[in-house]
Amino acid sequence: MPNFPKTYSMVISLSLRPRFMLFSLFSLLISVKIILVTHHFRLTQPTNIIHLDKQSLSTTLEPPKWLDVIKGNYLAHKERDLRVGFFNFEANQLSPLLLRGIVDPVTIELEPISPNVTWDKLFPAVIGDNPRCPEIPTPNAREYPTLDVVVAQLPCGEGYNKSQTEGIRDVHRLQLSLATAHLIVESAMNGNESKDVYGVFISKCEPMVEMFRCDDLIWNEGDYWIYKPEVDRLKEILNMPIGTCEFALPYVGDPNEPRTLQLQVNSISKHRPKAMMRQKEAYVTVLHSSESYVCGAITLAHSILLTNTTKDLVQLADRTISNHSIAGLQAAGWKIKWIERIKSPYAKVTAYNVWNYSKLRVWQLIEYSKVIFIDSDFIVLRNLDHFFHYPQLTARLDHGFYFNSGIILLEPSECLFNTLMNKRFTLNSYNGGDQGYMNEVLTYWHRVPLNLSSMKVFLNNAKVGKRAVSMNPYTIHFFGLKPWTCYRDYDCNWDSEDLRKFASDHFHSQWWKVHDDKPKQLQMHCSMTKTRDATIRQWLYYKKARLNIYFTKSSH
Repeated sequence: MPNFPKTYSMVISLSLRPRFMLFSLFSLLISVKIILVTHHFRLTQPTNIIHLDKQSLSTTLEPPKWLDVIKGNYLAHKERDLRVGFFNFEANQLSPLLLRGIVDPVTIELEPISPNVTWDKLFPAVIGDNPRCPEIPTPNAREYPTLDVVVAQLPCGEGYNKSQTEGIRDVHRLQLSLATAHLIVESAMNGNESKDVYGVFISKCEPMVEMFRCDDLIWNEGDYWIYKPEVDRLKEILNMPIGTCEFALPYVGDPNEPRTLQLQVNSISKHRPKAMMRQKEAYVTVLHSSESYVCGAITLAHSILLTNTTKDLVQLADRTISNHSIAGLQAAGWKIKWIERIKSPYAKVTAYNVWNYSKLRVWQLIEYSKVIFIDSDFIVLRNLDHFFHYPQLTARLDHGFYFNSGIILLEPSECLFNTLMNKRFTLNSYNGGDQGYMNEVLTYWHRVPLNLSSMKVFLNNAKVGKRAVSMNPYTIHFFGLKPWTCYRDYDCNWDSEDLRKFASDHFHSQWWKVHDDKPKQLQMHCSMTKTRDATIRQWLYYKKARLNIYFTKSSH
């Protein structure tokens, strides 16, 4: 190797330095590109969005669990990505980048509900001649593609906590529930054949059981709920007016005219899904703790049969009812179902309603798709069968936004019964009995006209002549002392100042008219007991004595 001068070697070294620097820079660029490609590859992997909420966004590199349940276990046959509609999510929560390769996301626009719309306005105490319901905006399904899943973040209302003692009455929660139901029905019924559409709620409180039944719940974990709704039932609810701002029954003209009644029945039937028209239905009442209402139950059965009903009659009874009374109830037309009674947690030990939660057993009659529960102190004057066209829960107004539980239409469900049992120690009852409790569990209900049940109660000191049956009622509900505890020609509610508001000779005679039409062997179950007869005679004696004193003083 030639021996170059030192100065020449330095020149060669300096000439190579730029090449080395270029090589180093090239290597650095290659490394950076590899890092970027790797990072991009990770971003396009399925990303967990199950924990999407207003506070944070999960970055776990897994599919969301609720989506995995739907896609993997129930819709595995789908070749395309699921089309999922999202309610009440912020834009950054639904980035298409995060959802790529999992679903085809559709953001649903929902017009905010007016702050003037309150629960009181949706459930008014009085309905005028021209009722108008407050507007609750829902999405126009035609503006969106057919969906496979509808996902909504559901509010619970102000002041919600899991140990709450009152039911939730929140209009925003109601709006999102109705909007979700609306899109599910529209997507399921789109085309010639109906399809399964799933509802997913992200909520700290249980979704509305009145609309999304626990029977349709297929998965729940923490704040996440998946439903596979029975679309026919959802459609029935959506056909009803919102809340009770209008009557559930679509009256046309004068409801007392037979032709009008037939028109309204046809109108209801036209909107009722055919699958719902072939299911088994029944009238139900309950007896527990004593036999004081056996006579009333026998008379109720006879009054229902006089209307030529096509439905079953079911009597729930506990073991305090004697064999003799059971035989009479069966002869009257009731099918007997034995039950264990349920104590009311908030009733006083000596209260009349201490065992009234036994009425909750009605939800266990799962062999029936719908039942109309009627208390045993009713009589039925007109056929009620067309009321089975309405959804759970349909009832008569009691006061405020509460329904009266004396006559209600409900849909039996074992899991809803379990829900009612589980919540009875946390949710209050405003009257200590079943009515106050049911109004806290089922806050959303449908309102029938007042003449479904004409209540035997007269306030503001109504005069005797005005205490008559009016409005051509379907039923009469007997408050106060019951007709079978008084003489046939005498309403003994007149004898007590506290009970006088329940007194009416005309109502009283209506019950005895049905009683007298019963077979003689059934009338025996309504015979006056010696104890009761002695009590009434004592009342009459003291009443006569008071009148004598009054007239004696007046004469002086």
